[in-house]
Amino acid sequence: MPSVDFTLPHWLYWIGLIVFPILAMMLARRAQPEKRTYGLPLGYLILVTGGMLGLHRFYLRSLLGMVYLPVFLLILYANGEERTARNEFSNAINTVRQAERTIERETGRVATAESDLDKLRAAVDDTQDGTALQKRRAERALKRAEKAIATGGDRIAESEAALTQAQPVAKVAGAARAFWNSVARYSFFTILAFLAIDALMLPRLVASARAKADAEPEEPEMEIDEETAARAAELDPSARKADHEYAENWIDRLALFAGEFVSYWAVIAVFVYYYEVIVRYVFNAPTNWAHESMYLMFGMQYLIAGSYAMLTESHVRVDIFYAPLTKPRKAWVDLFTSIFFFIFAGTLLVTSYIFAMDAIAVPTGNSVVSEWARGNLGFFEMFGALTFGNWTDPNVRWGEISFNEWEIPLWPMKWMMVVGGLLLILQGVSKLSKDIRTIARGY
Repeated sequence: MPSVDFTLPHWLYWIGLIVFPILAMMLARRAQPEKRTYGLPLGYLILVTGGMLGLHRFYLRSLLGMVYLPVFLLILYANGEERTARNEFSNAINTVRQAERTIERETGRVATAESDLDKLRAAVDDTQDGTALQKRRAERALKRAEKAIATGGDRIAESEAALTQAQPVAKVAGAARAFWNSVARYSFFTILAFLAIDALMLPRLVASARAKADAEPEEPEMEIDEETAARAAELDPSARKADHEYAENWIDRLALFAGEFVSYWAVIAVFVYYYEVIVRYVFNAPTNWAHESMYLMFGMQYLIAGSYAMLTESHVRVDIFYAPLTKPRKAWVDLFTSIFFFIFAGTLLVTSYIFAMDAIAVPTGNSVVSEWARGNLGFFEMFGALTFGNWTDPNVRWGEISFNEWEIPLWPMKWMMVVGGLLLILQGVSKLSKDIRTIARGY
């Protein structure tokens, strides 16, 4: 298979987290056509992201997408067999190398011991008339030499047997590895050829799918009568409540914007994990950044979306006693429990700020920012000491970084904890003012 060696640059990661939600929000707010139909941009998007499975064909209701599936499954099977053969080849080669080193080492030791054997025997004979200590020393030296010869001979015999057994295995495994690698490669090239043909044909395919859709009779939309709608609203008043209906002030609108912004990060995760699956199982090249980038992103999403969840009452709660209460009594309960909320949110904000400043204080290249975070430099002194190279040189980083090969800075994630805590406190203030107003009005 062609090799895939791509590591997501840090700058592209941050730009993607900022730019993608903005573009998605713009697309979501554009005017929608009265009748939904097949779109060429969406067709090309599916071809790029899911074309290896023929999903663009299934999107257009073309059964020719089934042609892609056996080829793709063949790639997965061939890669699995190639990995098995590679492990067998690697183990066999390690055995061969270890056996060859053992034979080379022990052959020299045995030859040296055999060459000294006559001298050691003569030394033992010469000590017959000597002291007992000299005799014991000569006998021990002779025994060591004889043992080295015997042990070395056994090791050489074992290594030769292992070598004889491992060499054919390495040859067979190497041939199997090359074969399955070729199968996977040519299967991949086959899918690429299919995709190239479909990329050229896609405009005509979309036009044909639109014509078929226009020829089909439209299904009548299900209508809900007023009585049913009123009963549903009575059972669950917030069931049909849109997000914008929650906004009563600028804090609420900020929470709605933050929640919508980070919600589109889940779409990024779909693309990233799809890429990870493809490069891992199709190209045998797992990434070192996909998993870390996504769990860091989800951590930031969880914190920033807290105010949105509080505004739209999306948090899980047990409201056996709370639900039957009237609106003013609910406001009294919320007013009392807000004490515990502000203790939690304030603790989150303070500890997050400490964590964020500690993360910046870690010197990893740019000591100017770290010195400011540790309190050794003033803000304006730090700002004046920064140079353009502090921001553009890839060898200069500042703040805490991850310990894996990707080495992404962690301090931005910890500052998002501060942002999340601040949004949560602001939303708590908004909720508190609404409860006080409800109690004052009595409804």
